[in-house]
Amino acid sequence: MSIVTFTTDFGSADGYVGAMKGVVLSRSRGAILVDICHDIPPHDVAAGAFALAQAAGHFPPGTIHVAVVDPGVGGPRADVIVVAKNHIFVGPDNGLLTLAAPNPDAVFAIEAGAFRRPVVSPTFHGRDVFAPAAGMLAASAPPEEAGRLLPGLAPLPALAPAAAATAAKVLHVDRYGNVITSLSLSALPRGHAELKLLLGEGEAQQAVQVPLKKTYSDVEPGTAVLYVGSAGLIELAVRNGSAARMFNVGRGTVVHIEAGAA
Repeated sequence: MSIVTFTTDFGSADGYVGAMKGVVLSRSRGAILVDICHDIPPHDVAAGAFALAQAAGHFPPGTIHVAVVDPGVGGPRADVIVVAKNHIFVGPDNGLLTLAAPNPDAVFAIEAGAFRRPVVSPTFHGRDVFAPAAGMLAASAPPEEAGRLLPGLAPLPALAPAAAATAAKVLHVDRYGNVITSLSLSALPRGHAELKLLLGEGEAQQAVQVPLKKTYSDVEPGTAVLYVGSAGLIELAVRNGSAARMFNVGRGTVVHIEAGAA
């Protein structure tokens, strides 16, 4: 039996997710359907990309991941099936899949009639393109039968890496106000228990000294802390508080990290 996951900005108040699941099951009755997240902020492709990347790699090889955060639905972006890391991703080629599949083995356009519903609504490709494609894949159809091979995936400009090795961009702010950057531990200055952060750019830039610790409980409540988060990336947090609110930063903010006190 195939596992099919769903990540969308559809929420749970409407029947959109249910319609997609019905289409998948109509083509593969034995599919196991799993919800990753449907509370992505509406139209927020970057947030959807991060949520998908957080979860997808923890599913068994061969899992099919359907992701739909698609403010350009019906426009020129391609409908794609992506093979990467022994997983298959189905969704719009608008940057949504690039964090979960940064180096895809193959990208196929969803063009064949068998992989689409007979009538495709220009406003609901989740139901009429991505769900039928996922159902076909769950029923063991090869991804290459969906359509022509494409050269790669469209980038997600909002999450482009910062230029300097010790500069990061904020990739995501979670519901606790923890600020997740694009840097891993290996990129940080070594041998320093405290690091200097330059948050933002230009006249609005602020400098703060922050201790590098293992977890929140290593500092006092209300204190800022740097640590390696569950995604393997450096995060800035405030114990029992919101780092995003304290430092007025959000996704896309540039963060320069320098050696602090030894």
